Amino acid sequence: MERLLLAAALVVVALVVAQLLQRRRPEPPTQGRYRTPTQLDRADFEGADRPWLVVVFTSSTCASCETAVAKASALAGPAVAFHEVPYQTRKDLHERYGIEAVPTILAVDPDGVVQASFVGTPSATDLWAAVAEARTPGTSPEPGLGRPAAEG
Repeated sequence: MERLLLAAALVVVALVVAQLLQRRRPEPPTQGRYRTPTQLDRADFEGADRPWLVVVFTSSTCASCETAVAKASALAGPAVAFHEVPYQTRKDLHERYGIEAVPTILAVDPDGVVQASFVGTPSATDLWAAVAEARTPGTSPEPGLGRPAAEG
């Protein structure tokens, strides 16, 4: 019986020490966000003749890029040009615009200003709503989709 009480006491002491050590553990460092370009030179991409441009920066080693391309390419039409920029064949554009993560999706207005952007693969609904909102403000119930958070 004494051994059982001693073992129970040791377990309680170990739990208290573990809890104290856990509380002393510092928070993880703040993680930076990938930055997306704020403006593009429309002449760098196909479809400069159309008012809107959707660009997807990709890589052949990216597992989710194919899905992002499928969602973004569905936006192509008379007023929206679609352009995929694979890293393996257009490394120059990835470097020029500081693309650090793929897929990166940009919705660009007629002046080359990026109106919406996503790093990673958004849902089709979010992507399409963000582009619709950029093209016609007030059309989306979530007008902040794809917009960078305000820097503070």
